[in-house]
Amino acid sequence: MTVSATLRVALPVPLPRLFDYLPPPGLDASAVAVGARLRVPFGQREVCGLVVGHGQAEPGVELRAALAAPDAAPLLQGELLASLRWLAGYLHAPLGEVLAAALPAALRRGEPLPDIIRYGWVLNEAGRTALAAMRAGKPKALAMLLAETRAEDWLDETSPGWRAPLRTLRERGLVERVELGETGSGSLPCGSEPDPVSVSFSPNTEQQLAIDAIRAADGFAPFLLDGVTGSGKTEVYLQAIADCLAHGRQALVLVPEIGLTPQALTRFRARLGVPVHALHSGLNDNERAATWLAAASGQARVIVGTRSAVFVPLPEAGLIVVDEEHDGSYKQFDGIRYHARDFAIVRARALAVPVLLGSATPSLETLHNARCGRYELLRLRQRAGAARPPQVRVLDVRKRPLQAGLSEESLAAIRAALDAGGQVLVFRNRRGYAPVLLCHDCGWSAHCPRCSTPERPTAMTVHAHGKRLQCHHCGHRRPSPPACPDCASLALQPQGNGTERIEAELQARFDDVPVIRIDRGSTGQRDGLQKHFDALGNQPGILIGTQMLAKGHDLGNLVLVVVVGIDEGLFSADFRSGEKLAQLLIQVAGRAGRAERPGTVLLQTHHPEHLLLQTLVNGGYHVFADGELALREAAGFPPFAHLALLRAEAKQAEHPLQFLQLAKTLLEGGGIEVHGPLPAPMPRRAGYVRSQLLLAAPARAALHAALDAAVPALYVAPDARRVRWSLDVDPLDLY
Repeated sequence: MTVSATLRVALPVPLPRLFDYLPPPGLDASAVAVGARLRVPFGQREVCGLVVGHGQAEPGVELRAALAAPDAAPLLQGELLASLRWLAGYLHAPLGEVLAAALPAALRRGEPLPDIIRYGWVLNEAGRTALAAMRAGKPKALAMLLAETRAEDWLDETSPGWRAPLRTLRERGLVERVELGETGSGSLPCGSEPDPVSVSFSPNTEQQLAIDAIRAADGFAPFLLDGVTGSGKTEVYLQAIADCLAHGRQALVLVPEIGLTPQALTRFRARLGVPVHALHSGLNDNERAATWLAAASGQARVIVGTRSAVFVPLPEAGLIVVDEEHDGSYKQFDGIRYHARDFAIVRARALAVPVLLGSATPSLETLHNARCGRYELLRLRQRAGAARPPQVRVLDVRKRPLQAGLSEESLAAIRAALDAGGQVLVFRNRRGYAPVLLCHDCGWSAHCPRCSTPERPTAMTVHAHGKRLQCHHCGHRRPSPPACPDCASLALQPQGNGTERIEAELQARFDDVPVIRIDRGSTGQRDGLQKHFDALGNQPGILIGTQMLAKGHDLGNLVLVVVVGIDEGLFSADFRSGEKLAQLLIQVAGRAGRAERPGTVLLQTHHPEHLLLQTLVNGGYHVFADGELALREAAGFPPFAHLALLRAEAKQAEHPLQFLQLAKTLLEGGGIEVHGPLPAPMPRRAGYVRSQLLLAAPARAALHAALDAAVPALYVAPDARRVRWSLDVDPLDLY
């Protein structure tokens, strides 16, 4: 009896198992490598999975044949495949879903590998002959550039709109397209990048100590670069990356937001003299796949990207940098709930390379690890150059008239800053026009029908200057009613202030300067944030925005920051709320006075005596962190305990509770604390009733042992079919 060789395949389905298939017709199983993609039939549909092993068919078991093997070589292999297997085990997630999350969408769908050859353009003989006689205009300007070979990505960066005049030159037969082979060291044959050696940089003493420590690292070495805002952390990154490139190695740089990527790319390209590749959700699928494959081939020597860039292959790794390591954007809150910062550390250990975590407000977990000696602590205590820390003032706005949330003192300070030629940032961490629409006659307010319950209403945010209502939790939208649905009154009034309302007020009051709103609604287009910055330039003006503006932006002419509406964060039930608010305030305050002009920060509050505000103003972030860590230790919260959150939701309230009660039975007795089942802090969202279990253990090993024993049974439990459930290991958000 002949035994058939089979392929063990991890499929992107929510099942914690592998699937056996026969190889595609005409192909031996041994010809399909582990880590290669495989298109297979699955039920009534076709899916693309990854081969994770080979086997033999059991006698009497009929297996379906795979449809096709698209890859001649594996996409996932070596360290990356091993690290992803570890991640699946740590998150207690199906391996197929974890492997799929690591691939760009185009590769995940089974599409052919994109072309990663780099192309450029140059004048041909006819073009060089015709150049002198060409009339002035865009075609001639481009032709003059193309007297030397210019890479397409360099033209994208330096000459927006170059493709239209290129078509004119092509139609006249004056240019030709050429292949540009990127060398392993990242050098360019197009002569379009500056020599990094020509850029002068004189580190101060603290920067030099940090650079020397990173340079001396041998193998895996985790560093925390703890530097105040404006202290030159990016310069330390650049020196570390330059050393990495000098040794012929690759560097990966993670940033928390898409908006930071263009700024980082421009600065890195100007300094490093090699192609710097971007990887973030603002790129199209083909661009993301091409960058991923360029990293896998070793052609991409420096990769700058957001959260998912942590999954790029690094066959010649030399350094991993995580900028703003404290930022919550590194945590994936749906699907595979990984933390990019933590996985970067895991990968650095597996790759035996240094990992550099940078922040002015390190997370308490990272700060604790540094104080315990797990990470080497590098401090930058002073701002670089002539910049000085901003002056911070707490404004008591009790009993004071407010215009769109701004006090007269704040408005006067804005006028003075503008008259002096400076720029102003008005920070309000709530987008939209107003938080709620209220009837002044009967008290009715607009609630989301998909998220609210009679006991816990969820207000819909007012947008479009009062014309539209939107739920920021589930995305539900509807027009604002013309009259109160309860009493038919016309006295509907937006209550509170969002970024749109503040924008309208400041545009009316300061009509002599640009007033630019920056939030998720105004930066949806590609490079939208950078376009706003470019439009403002260095002229006097006002930026109004949410936490997007608090993350690492270098605005040299910004002299005043006004923080509006911080009181909501002072009394949250979330044990992390104090840390989040402290980080946010320190980060946004750090945008002011980053150049030679001094900066001022005004914190408006109805609670000027609050301990958190007084601690930050008088002692700074580290004094706050000392007190907060002591409270966490006494209460048994992270980093002195380890948590996991098991959530379940369904249309009927009883189903999540039944499922979680089963989970509690399976988990109890494993040396961990099990709290619940209880309604989630937001008990209804998008029409689903939500409940949760919170698991806690003083040791990580005990928590994972309990989950190892219980989670497989949850997948096959009949109650699991009636709910949508998820497990979040090391949760940042209990909502």
